[in-house]
Amino acid sequence: MSCSCCKHDEDEREPRAVAAHQRAHDGSCACEGGLDKGNADAEPEDDNDDEDPAVLKRKIAISAVLLVAAVVVNRLLAPGLPLWVQLLTYLPSYLVAGGSVLREAAESVASGHPFDEDFLMSVATLGALLIGFVPGGEPQFAEAVFVMLFFQVGELFEGLAEDRSKRSIADLMNIRPDVANVERDGSVVSVDPNDVRIGEVIQVRPGEKVALDGVVTEGTSSLNTVALTGESVPRDVTVGQEVASGCINVSGLIRVRVTKAFGESTASKILDLVQNAGKSKSRSENFIKRFAKVYTPIVVYLAIAVALLPPLFSGDFGGTFATWLLRALTFLVVSCPCALVLSVPLTFFGGIGGASRHGILVKGSNYLEALAKTRVVVFDKTGTLTKGTFKVTQVHSTDLSDEQLLHLAAHVEANSTHPIAAALRDAFPCDGDDCKVIDVTERAGEGVIATVNGHRVAVGNDRLMQTVGATPVTCHTLGGTIVHVAVDGTYAGHVHISDEVKPDSAQAIASLRAEGVAKSVMLTGDREAAAAAVAQQLGLDEYHAELMPQDKISQVERLMGEKGEDATLAFVGDGINDAPVLARADVGVAMGALGSDAAIEAADVVLMDDKPSKVAVAIRIARRTLAIARQNIVFAIAVKVAILVLAVLGLAPMWLAVFGDVGVMVLCVLNATRTLAAGSDK
Repeated sequence: MSCSCCKHDEDEREPRAVAAHQRAHDGSCACEGGLDKGNADAEPEDDNDDEDPAVLKRKIAISAVLLVAAVVVNRLLAPGLPLWVQLLTYLPSYLVAGGSVLREAAESVASGHPFDEDFLMSVATLGALLIGFVPGGEPQFAEAVFVMLFFQVGELFEGLAEDRSKRSIADLMNIRPDVANVERDGSVVSVDPNDVRIGEVIQVRPGEKVALDGVVTEGTSSLNTVALTGESVPRDVTVGQEVASGCINVSGLIRVRVTKAFGESTASKILDLVQNAGKSKSRSENFIKRFAKVYTPIVVYLAIAVALLPPLFSGDFGGTFATWLLRALTFLVVSCPCALVLSVPLTFFGGIGGASRHGILVKGSNYLEALAKTRVVVFDKTGTLTKGTFKVTQVHSTDLSDEQLLHLAAHVEANSTHPIAAALRDAFPCDGDDCKVIDVTERAGEGVIATVNGHRVAVGNDRLMQTVGATPVTCHTLGGTIVHVAVDGTYAGHVHISDEVKPDSAQAIASLRAEGVAKSVMLTGDREAAAAAVAQQLGLDEYHAELMPQDKISQVERLMGEKGEDATLAFVGDGINDAPVLARADVGVAMGALGSDAAIEAADVVLMDDKPSKVAVAIRIARRTLAIARQNIVFAIAVKVAILVLAVLGLAPMWLAVFGDVGVMVLCVLNATRTLAAGSDK
């Protein structure tokens, strides 16, 4: 494949993240086998077959055999063969290896954009073939063919590395179902998911993918969500629960009422996100693009100067021109910046793919680069560090047993829709007993009073206790909500209810600290006592409670002003009610976004499960990706500069120039593919 990276100023060089997926659906891919040139006006290539690894291998093998034959013939018959006959013996091998390169070089010159790898390689090798005919020049036929042959070997390695990256992404993101089994007119028919309407019922059999987002209306099963969340533990679902498209039904048959059109489904949105992730370029990629645009023409003109100026000033142009021309040709071979232009975007592409493997969707390489510089992480509390569901954590009774106190409280709150009431009912289900509950009165802002088996029971806050003449006992437990209970005007005890902290929240804070994050902060609209309890339990560096949405933005802006010049701030929230803060932060990270349209739209990074520990994983992946990109940049520039200097001094043979171009490109591309395993190591 050609390096057309230098061919157009507007070139975006997008890796084709979903080429395999597209081929699976439409049987073809107009952009097979390389990096997207991002040029809508570009003509389709005529030699796409040359980009196929199998074709390249055949070309390399045939060219190598012909080269060996030419060397043997010339060793046996030279110096008896005229120079032009020697050239003819090497031409078949050269044309097999370099025919497509010469053709693409001619096309780039015709289009007015000559400074690409094909042009440089063509000029250098053609010059090497002809330098023997220049007075004082030595034949370089074998060297010229070897340069072109090794160039194709480099292309082969590059193609294999890119195919590996694309296959990894395609396999990972192969979540969009091809068919939906919809119930129509008393039977089940298999249709394209695009043809299913909202409100229709689909059946999902064991082993099938959930075709569209919806709600389970019948059946229970376990869903494999690994493609969406990166988690291998199946998720149990039953009637009334939501399911997301792209999950695989593991066990029982379920019926699902569709709630979103296929184009708006979770699977479609995720695939669209991954497809468009490359549009947001990192600063490193933009630097490389600008670098190549300036660097390549400069080295071409320098090569011309190397070929012409020293012979002109030497006073013996004819005697030294061949020597300096060879140095200039060597200079050209090593000069192409494709090791950078190919490997740096591929590095970020691989990093995004590696993150996706862990259920972390990054909307662009610029956000990956920003994540790598994160020094402050700000968390929302409810639904982010905590589960967002209330649970009875402690019961303190006086004359009654703890069980009796919960029993009465649950009966009084039996018909309330308040989350506190739901927590009481979960702690002591009331179904199946013979208790009689009458005269239920709900007092806004205070609680509920009801008669249970002839006793007047009040369940609520301090104000309700004072209303019924009971004296509440002060609870010294930090955080949560205290629900007091009085029976017939006498205080009976209280129940402590709190929002549960997620199991891995403490690990998340510890991991962030281990990754070098300087400050972990929690912002919440919850009460001071509840926020303090969570902050103390998790070991947060800072917290702020009882905040309105605008207060959260003010706190984020203050923290951004304190974080330092080259550092970034990431805000982690649920992506629904925290959209303004997600947008204000350097990097907005949405938590638990499985099936959440708002989260996918609002955030820069989307975590597809409820684990805050994934934030540290995302930062680790981003830093590893950025480190690999920098390794490639430093290595490629250092090697090229060194060999360019040696070439001018006449100390760099042609094979070293080939290594400086193709060899460095292969090493950088292979190094870039390490990002596909990002996050798997600490």
